[in-house]
Amino acid sequence: MSTAHGARARARIEVTAAIKDEARRQLAAEGAARLSLRAVARELGMVSSALYRYFPSRDDLLTALIIDAYDSLGASAEAAHDAAADAGPPQRWLAVCEAVRGWALQRPHEYALIYGSPVPGYTAPETTVPAASRVGLLFFGIVRDAYRGPGLAKPSLPADLRPEAERMAADLAPDLPPETVTALVAAWAQLFGLVGFELFGQFHRVVEDREAFFRHAAGQLAHGVGLVYPQRRPVAKSPGPHND
Repeated sequence: MSTAHGARARARIEVTAAIKDEARRQLAAEGAARLSLRAVARELGMVSSALYRYFPSRDDLLTALIIDAYDSLGASAEAAHDAAADAGPPQRWLAVCEAVRGWALQRPHEYALIYGSPVPGYTAPETTVPAASRVGLLFFGIVRDAYRGPGLAKPSLPADLRPEAERMAADLAPDLPPETVTALVAAWAQLFGLVGFELFGQFHRVVEDREAFFRHAAGQLAHGVGLVYPQRRPVAKSPGPHND
Protein backbone atom coordinates (compact mmCIF):
# COMPACT_ATOMS: atom_id res chain seq x y z
CA MET A 1 0.00 0.00 0.00
CA SER A 2 1.38 3.40 -0.98
CA THR A 3 1.84 6.17 1.60
CA ALA A 4 -0.81 8.30 -0.11
CA HIS A 5 -3.29 5.43 -0.27
CA GLY A 6 -2.70 4.62 3.39
CA ALA A 7 -3.25 8.25 4.38
CA ARG A 8 -6.51 8.36 2.42
CA ALA A 9 -7.70 5.15 4.09
CA ARG A 10 -6.91 6.51 7.54
CA ALA A 11 -8.65 9.78 6.74
CA ARG A 12 -11.75 7.90 5.58
CA ILE A 13 -11.80 5.88 8.80
CA GLU A 14 -11.50 9.05 10.87
CA VAL A 15 -14.25 10.89 8.97
CA THR A 16 -16.53 7.84 9.14
CA ALA A 17 -16.02 7.67 12.91
CA ALA A 18 -16.74 11.39 13.26
CA ILE A 19 -19.97 11.03 11.26
CA LYS A 20 -21.11 8.14 13.45
CA ASP A 21 -20.25 9.99 16.65
CA GLU A 22 -22.26 13.02 15.59
CA ALA A 23 -25.13 10.78 14.50
CA ARG A 24 -25.14 9.12 17.94
CA ARG A 25 -25.22 12.55 19.56
CA GLN A 26 -28.27 13.38 17.46
CA LEU A 27 -29.88 10.08 18.39
CA ALA A 28 -29.56 11.06 22.03
CA ALA A 29 -30.93 14.54 21.43
CA GLU A 30 -33.60 13.96 18.78
CA GLY A 31 -34.23 10.21 18.44
CA ALA A 32 -33.64 7.94 15.48
CA ALA A 33 -36.73 9.07 13.57
CA ARG A 34 -35.30 12.62 13.26
CA LEU A 35 -31.77 11.63 12.26
CA SER A 36 -30.75 13.75 9.26
CA LEU A 37 -27.68 13.50 7.06
CA ARG A 38 -27.88 17.21 6.36
CA ALA A 39 -27.90 17.99 10.09
CA VAL A 40 -24.94 15.69 10.67
CA ALA A 41 -23.03 17.31 7.82
CA ARG A 42 -23.84 20.78 9.11
CA GLU A 43 -22.57 19.99 12.61
CA LEU A 44 -19.35 18.57 11.19
CA GLY A 45 -18.80 21.52 8.87
CA MET A 46 -19.20 19.33 5.78
CA VAL A 47 -21.27 19.87 2.68
CA SER A 48 -23.99 17.28 2.27
CA SER A 49 -22.56 15.98 -0.98
CA ALA A 50 -19.31 15.10 0.80
CA LEU A 51 -21.11 13.16 3.51
CA TYR A 52 -23.05 11.19 0.90
CA ARG A 53 -19.74 9.69 -0.26
CA TYR A 54 -19.55 7.96 3.12
CA PHE A 55 -23.23 7.16 3.64
CA PRO A 56 -25.41 7.45 0.51
CA SER A 57 -28.63 7.69 2.55
CA ARG A 58 -29.98 8.07 6.05
CA ASP A 59 -30.83 4.37 6.03
CA ASP A 60 -27.21 3.46 5.29
CA LEU A 61 -26.10 5.52 8.27
CA LEU A 62 -28.79 3.99 10.49
CA THR A 63 -27.71 0.51 9.43
CA ALA A 64 -24.10 1.26 10.33
CA LEU A 65 -25.15 2.59 13.74
CA ILE A 66 -27.36 -0.43 14.37
CA ILE A 67 -24.59 -2.89 13.50
CA ASP A 68 -22.17 -0.97 15.73
CA ALA A 69 -24.64 -1.06 18.61
CA TYR A 70 -25.33 -4.78 18.25
CA ASP A 71 -21.60 -5.47 18.01
CA SER A 72 -20.84 -3.36 21.07
CA LEU A 73 -23.55 -5.13 23.06
CA GLY A 74 -22.37 -8.50 21.81
CA ALA A 75 -18.77 -7.76 22.73
CA SER A 76 -19.78 -6.75 26.27
CA ALA A 77 -21.83 -9.92 26.70
CA GLU A 78 -19.06 -12.11 25.31
CA ALA A 79 -16.47 -10.53 27.61
CA ALA A 80 -18.70 -11.22 30.64
CA HIS A 81 -19.25 -14.78 29.47
CA ASP A 82 -15.52 -15.35 28.99
CA ALA A 83 -14.78 -13.94 32.45
CA ALA A 84 -17.15 -16.56 33.90
CA ALA A 85 -15.89 -19.38 31.67
CA ASP A 86 -14.94 -21.59 34.62
CA ALA A 87 -18.37 -21.26 36.24
CA GLY A 88 -21.40 -23.43 35.63
CA PRO A 89 -24.04 -22.72 32.97
CA PRO A 90 -26.44 -20.90 35.37
CA GLN A 91 -23.69 -18.54 36.53
CA ARG A 92 -22.61 -17.85 32.95
CA TRP A 93 -26.23 -17.18 32.01
CA LEU A 94 -26.52 -14.63 34.79
CA ALA A 95 -23.20 -13.00 33.81
CA VAL A 96 -24.45 -12.47 30.26
CA CYS A 97 -27.81 -11.12 31.44
CA GLU A 98 -26.12 -8.63 33.75
CA ALA A 99 -23.77 -7.54 30.95
CA VAL A 100 -26.77 -6.84 28.71
CA ARG A 101 -28.40 -4.72 31.42
CA GLY A 102 -25.15 -2.90 32.23
CA TRP A 103 -24.53 -2.04 28.58
CA ALA A 104 -28.09 -0.77 28.15
CA LEU A 105 -27.90 1.46 31.23
CA GLN A 106 -24.64 2.97 29.98
CA ARG A 107 -25.82 3.44 26.38
CA PRO A 108 -29.58 3.94 26.56
CA HIS A 109 -29.96 5.69 23.22
CA GLU A 110 -28.15 2.95 21.35
CA TYR A 111 -30.27 0.37 23.18
CA ALA A 112 -33.36 2.29 22.10
CA LEU A 113 -32.10 2.24 18.52
CA ILE A 114 -31.92 -1.57 18.41
CA TYR A 115 -34.66 -2.57 20.86
CA GLY A 116 -36.93 0.45 21.02
CA SER A 117 -39.68 1.61 18.69
CA PRO A 118 -39.12 0.92 14.97
CA VAL A 119 -37.86 3.86 12.95
CA PRO A 120 -40.61 4.98 10.54
CA GLY A 121 -39.74 4.18 6.95
CA TYR A 122 -36.70 2.07 7.84
CA THR A 123 -36.34 -1.70 7.47
CA ALA A 124 -33.17 -3.29 8.78
CA PRO A 125 -31.34 -5.27 6.08
CA GLU A 126 -29.99 -8.81 6.42
CA THR A 127 -26.53 -7.38 7.06
CA THR A 128 -27.62 -6.56 10.63
CA VAL A 129 -28.43 -10.20 11.47
CA PRO A 130 -24.94 -11.51 12.39
CA ALA A 131 -24.34 -8.69 14.88
CA ALA A 132 -27.89 -8.95 16.25
CA SER A 133 -27.41 -12.68 16.87
CA ARG A 134 -24.36 -12.45 19.10
CA VAL A 135 -26.13 -12.37 22.46
CA GLY A 136 -28.62 -15.04 21.43
CA LEU A 137 -25.82 -17.33 20.29
CA LEU A 138 -24.22 -17.00 23.71
CA PHE A 139 -27.41 -18.18 25.39
CA PHE A 140 -27.75 -21.09 22.99
CA GLY A 141 -24.14 -22.02 23.68
CA ILE A 142 -24.65 -21.95 27.45
CA VAL A 143 -27.74 -24.15 27.22
CA ARG A 144 -26.02 -26.48 24.77
CA ASP A 145 -23.12 -26.93 27.18
CA ALA A 146 -25.54 -27.78 29.98
CA TYR A 147 -27.40 -30.24 27.75
CA ARG A 148 -24.17 -32.03 26.87
CA GLY A 149 -22.75 -31.84 30.38
CA PRO A 150 -24.57 -31.52 33.71
CA GLY A 151 -27.95 -31.79 32.04
CA LEU A 152 -31.13 -29.77 31.62
CA ALA A 153 -34.57 -29.94 33.13
CA LYS A 154 -36.91 -30.24 30.16
CA PRO A 155 -39.52 -27.42 30.13
CA SER A 156 -43.15 -28.25 29.56
CA LEU A 157 -44.60 -27.78 26.08
CA PRO A 158 -48.30 -27.65 25.13
CA ALA A 159 -49.27 -30.12 22.44
CA ASP A 160 -50.59 -27.41 20.13
CA LEU A 161 -47.22 -25.64 20.21
CA ARG A 162 -45.12 -28.71 19.36
CA PRO A 163 -45.20 -28.26 15.56
CA GLU A 164 -43.94 -24.68 15.91
CA ALA A 165 -41.39 -25.76 18.54
CA GLU A 166 -40.05 -28.45 16.23
CA ARG A 167 -39.81 -25.93 13.38
CA MET A 168 -37.90 -23.48 15.57
CA ALA A 169 -35.57 -26.21 16.79
CA ALA A 170 -34.86 -27.33 13.22
CA ASP A 171 -34.04 -23.75 12.21
CA LEU A 172 -32.14 -22.60 15.30
CA ALA A 173 -30.67 -25.56 17.17
CA PRO A 174 -31.41 -29.05 15.83
CA ASP A 175 -29.22 -30.56 18.56
CA LEU A 176 -31.47 -29.27 21.35
CA PRO A 177 -34.95 -30.51 22.36
CA PRO A 178 -37.82 -28.46 20.90
CA GLU A 179 -39.05 -27.74 24.45
CA THR A 180 -35.71 -26.16 25.29
CA VAL A 181 -35.50 -24.08 22.12
CA THR A 182 -39.00 -22.70 22.66
CA ALA A 183 -38.15 -21.74 26.25
CA LEU A 184 -34.90 -20.15 25.09
CA VAL A 185 -36.60 -17.94 22.53
CA ALA A 186 -39.13 -16.84 25.16
CA ALA A 187 -36.38 -16.13 27.71
CA TRP A 188 -34.42 -14.11 25.15
CA ALA A 189 -37.46 -11.91 24.51
CA GLN A 190 -38.25 -11.61 28.22
CA LEU A 191 -34.70 -10.52 29.04
CA PHE A 192 -34.89 -7.58 26.68
CA GLY A 193 -38.37 -6.81 27.95
CA LEU A 194 -37.01 -6.58 31.50
CA VAL A 195 -34.21 -4.28 30.38
CA GLY A 196 -36.56 -2.16 28.31
CA PHE A 197 -39.04 -1.75 31.17
CA GLU A 198 -36.27 -0.48 33.41
CA LEU A 199 -34.68 1.72 30.78
CA PHE A 200 -37.87 3.33 29.48
CA GLY A 201 -39.46 4.03 32.86
CA GLN A 202 -42.13 1.33 33.17
CA PHE A 203 -40.71 0.26 36.55
CA HIS A 204 -41.13 3.77 38.00
CA ARG A 205 -42.81 3.53 41.41
CA VAL A 206 -43.08 -0.24 40.91
CA VAL A 207 -39.58 -1.69 41.38
CA GLU A 208 -37.16 0.16 43.64
CA ASP A 209 -34.21 -2.24 44.09
CA ARG A 210 -33.89 -2.89 40.39
CA GLU A 211 -30.54 -4.63 40.48
CA ALA A 212 -31.74 -7.26 42.96
CA PHE A 213 -35.01 -7.60 41.05
CA PHE A 214 -33.16 -8.11 37.79
CA ARG A 215 -30.85 -10.76 39.22
CA HIS A 216 -33.85 -12.67 40.54
CA ALA A 217 -35.73 -12.37 37.26
CA ALA A 218 -32.67 -13.45 35.24
CA GLY A 219 -32.33 -16.48 37.51
CA GLN A 220 -35.98 -17.32 36.89
CA LEU A 221 -35.36 -17.14 33.15
CA ALA A 222 -32.45 -19.57 33.55
CA HIS A 223 -34.69 -21.90 35.51
CA GLY A 224 -37.35 -21.60 32.81
CA VAL A 225 -35.03 -22.90 30.10
CA GLY A 226 -34.01 -25.82 32.29
CA LEU A 227 -30.77 -24.55 33.82
CA VAL A 228 -30.64 -25.60 37.45
CA TYR A 229 -28.06 -24.76 40.02
CA PRO A 230 -26.29 -27.88 41.27
CA GLN A 231 -27.62 -29.05 44.59
CA ARG A 232 -25.09 -29.84 47.29
CA ARG A 233 -25.31 -33.48 48.22
CA PRO A 234 -25.45 -34.30 51.93
CA VAL A 235 -22.19 -35.67 53.21
CA ALA A 236 -22.58 -39.16 54.66
CA LYS A 237 -21.30 -39.43 58.20
CA SER A 238 -18.62 -41.98 58.88
CA PRO A 239 -19.66 -44.59 61.42
CA GLY A 240 -18.21 -43.86 64.84
CA PRO A 241 -16.01 -46.31 66.66
CA HIS A 242 -18.90 -47.43 68.89
CA ASN A 243 -21.48 -47.85 66.06
CA ASP A 244 -22.55 -51.37 65.23
